[in-house]
Amino acid sequence: MRGIRRRTRGGAAVVATALIWAGLSGCSLVSSDDGEARPVTVGTTDTVTTLDPAGAYDAGSWALFGNLYQSLLTFAPGTTTPVPDAADNCRFTDEALRTYTCRLREGLTFANGHDLTARDVKFSFDRILRIRSDQGPGPLLSTLKSVAADGPGTVTFRLRSPDATFPFKIATGAGSIVDSSLYPADRLRSGDAADGSGPYRLKSYAAGATAELTPNSHYRGAVGKAGLPVTVRYFGDPAKMSAVWKRRDVDVVSRQLPPADTARLSSGSGAEHGLRVAENASANIRILAFGLHDGSPVKNVAVRRAIAAAIDRTGLTRDVHLRTVEPLYSLIPQGVSGHTTSFYDRYPKPDPEISRGLLRAAGITAPVRFRLAYSKGAATGEEAAMLKRQLEATGLFEVETRYVEWKEFQKGYAQGAYDAFCLSWIADYPDADTFVSPLVGPGNTLHSGYADDRVTRLIREAQRSNRREGGTELYRTIQKIVADEVPLVPLWQKKEYVISKDSVSGTQYLSDGTGLWRLWRLGRI
Repeated sequence: MRGIRRRTRGGAAVVATALIWAGLSGCSLVSSDDGEARPVTVGTTDTVTTLDPAGAYDAGSWALFGNLYQSLLTFAPGTTTPVPDAADNCRFTDEALRTYTCRLREGLTFANGHDLTARDVKFSFDRILRIRSDQGPGPLLSTLKSVAADGPGTVTFRLRSPDATFPFKIATGAGSIVDSSLYPADRLRSGDAADGSGPYRLKSYAAGATAELTPNSHYRGAVGKAGLPVTVRYFGDPAKMSAVWKRRDVDVVSRQLPPADTARLSSGSGAEHGLRVAENASANIRILAFGLHDGSPVKNVAVRRAIAAAIDRTGLTRDVHLRTVEPLYSLIPQGVSGHTTSFYDRYPKPDPEISRGLLRAAGITAPVRFRLAYSKGAATGEEAAMLKRQLEATGLFEVETRYVEWKEFQKGYAQGAYDAFCLSWIADYPDADTFVSPLVGPGNTLHSGYADDRVTRLIREAQRSNRREGGTELYRTIQKIVADEVPLVPLWQKKEYVISKDSVSGTQYLSDGTGLWRLWRLGRI
């Protein structure tokens, strides 16, 4: 998932299953919307692109979706296998892993009181495929061929190719179920309304400012009890959020404080000031992606290889991020099955002479001039400036850096407007596939123009493996190809830190490696 990046995390063992067993009963929330309870206030620098699940594939939007909308499946805290949520049970009904069937729980309703049936589920997936938004989750559903509703309670998915990861994918924001009577079938819904069946309902929303959430008394699913009301406050940059946090005008901060704040608080000093610091091993990665459109100065693979050979990750992690991140040398981060060091193996240390030789052998005259775009996040400006300095210090490149507001940034790379751009990526689900299919697979979400038949074949072969560890060697082979062709350069990965007042509990569930932002687990001590 794109973050400011979808929406990453890691550290969890990579496990999958072809069958989600029946029998996990959910509880109906018994508390009604409580207008008197004092909301827990959560600060974040994430951006919500849209309230319509068909139009967003980014961390900020999906964090909100996971609370407002229900999916057929979800992830329980600390687990890596999907469990039923709106579904009573789901399973593959053929050995070829091409037919997947879910039976809904009885008595499901949306927060507005409308019945939720198989027709709404089919409608929700159909409109994603029909609308095909450039910023939507379509690439995640590339193996989905069709959806059928059999009566009010059964949904059957037909897949184009075997895909053992499909249960994982429909447990994400891509599986958000919307009210078919209120969402257009062929376009995104406008306005600030959200009609879902998740643990919360949206009381009010001001884009870029606040989202007020109250418990949804109609919810039936995997969540066992209602949470407190929550107010999410959105900040334009980490420094603004830091200032508000230092005044304790919010109860919790999650993604992203400035590196200096994170380094200080994560060192243990937070406990001295009555704070709670939740730290989770993360698969939140940062990449330098390339646009391979016609006329791009980086379309020639020799240029991309020369850039990869010149980047100093240690300098980035030490001088810009103050060691709150770790250098990353592969597409799949440490802690996730399939991780390797393919970029380190090929480009073990920054070496301008290797870069020079690559350009010379390809007959390319230096300096190569290209544009580098970036958007909001912690220290993104400083990071872009250091990349520019590193590359220009070789005498082989001239780099024009440009800051672009998040929504414009997403549209820009979807339209091939940038030669190169920096992007964070947060795992959608706990499986190596989430770092491969969306980023370098066919029709990838980066819209980079990159396609390789070998990579596509290996992705499909890995998706056939019911035992997910069986795809490890395939993913390692994919990463060797990526290090050779360099459609992107991995820069770093980081842990997730959630900082809160010590009077707030449940903050560890805002980032546990499953891609969910469980606001309903927040409480007061």
